[in-house]
Amino acid sequence: MKILYFSRDYSPHDERFLTALSHTAHEIHFLRLSPGHPVEIPGGVNELTFDMPVSGGGLKDTSLTSELKRMLAELKPDVVHAGPLHGPAYIAALTGFLPLASMSWGADILHDGEENPADREKIKYTLDHSTVFICDCQAVVEKAVSSYGFPRQRIFLFPWGVDLEHFTPSGSATLRSELGWQDNFIFLSNRSFEPIYGVDVVMRAFITAEKQNPDIRLLLYGKGSQEKVIRQMASEAGVTDKIHFGGYLSRAELPGSYRSADVFLSASHCDGSSVSLMEALACGRPALVSDIPANLEWVHPGEQGWIFHDGKADEMAVRMLAASRGETLLEMGNRARFLTEEKADWHQNFPILLDAYEQARALHSPASVTMESGQ
Repeated sequence: MKILYFSRDYSPHDERFLTALSHTAHEIHFLRLSPGHPVEIPGGVNELTFDMPVSGGGLKDTSLTSELKRMLAELKPDVVHAGPLHGPAYIAALTGFLPLASMSWGADILHDGEENPADREKIKYTLDHSTVFICDCQAVVEKAVSSYGFPRQRIFLFPWGVDLEHFTPSGSATLRSELGWQDNFIFLSNRSFEPIYGVDVVMRAFITAEKQNPDIRLLLYGKGSQEKVIRQMASEAGVTDKIHFGGYLSRAELPGSYRSADVFLSASHCDGSSVSLMEALACGRPALVSDIPANLEWVHPGEQGWIFHDGKADEMAVRMLAASRGETLLEMGNRARFLTEEKADWHQNFPILLDAYEQARALHSPASVTMESGQ
């Protein structure tokens, strides 16, 4: 099967999808909407580029749609896989090409479509012109069905999952000793410093909790637009020496960071199945997370960790103090690992994507693949 994988750029998630696809018998082509920088893609994957500059995503540029139609006419793929829904998938839908396997990236349909009417219209158009829909959590399934009327029988649900051989409870965890925090209770957050991920909520909660338990510490990884504000919050509260700002971690460094912590934190206001949450659970770490629907699919109170009402920093601080007593950490950690083995194994989940491609092609045999005129 010849597949065109069309994404916004080349994120770690794109790398993982393309790496897995490169190991299949399919012919894989990769197209980026707005290339940020040169990248080294997996061997066996053919990268395509637009012959015209794409500025600002190009979503209003009809010449971009025409250019994509030309590329599709030349390539003649069996399936186009595109996402997010209001980006590459929308442009692919505008060409009229079928079969189209549209993939949600979580925030597109759960957040952007709710906040921005223009994005909602694009998502609606995309889903109305998609053969199958691919998503990573039940919250997205229900949104696609209830708000956009997409047929449930054409939805393929699979958490993107993690490599359970790489993310394990066993292995090195040297960060505690490197920081001199061997006797401290350590929390970890590694979400990007952007408003949607609520890292400011994490900081407010830590500042409040630390006043009652000065022995807690925070590993804070990530970068983003709120970094200056978050660092200033820590400085003004006098807790900078109890926080390790670690920037970005490589894939090789991630398991050790999780194992060096006692509890994983996420105050995200919107998410699909969070890969960082699944990585932490796979490393046997309980999680304290906001009560958004996607998180509740992974953390059940008292089983894999704790929850708090979204945005409520004081409530999060109370849960942090309860967690720091460490009474049930081992049992929660064991249940966290078991849940990922049951639901978040990348190697078991990935074939669902291939099934989606096969279903899309079956719904539109090669003889019937056409592009609508007049777009």
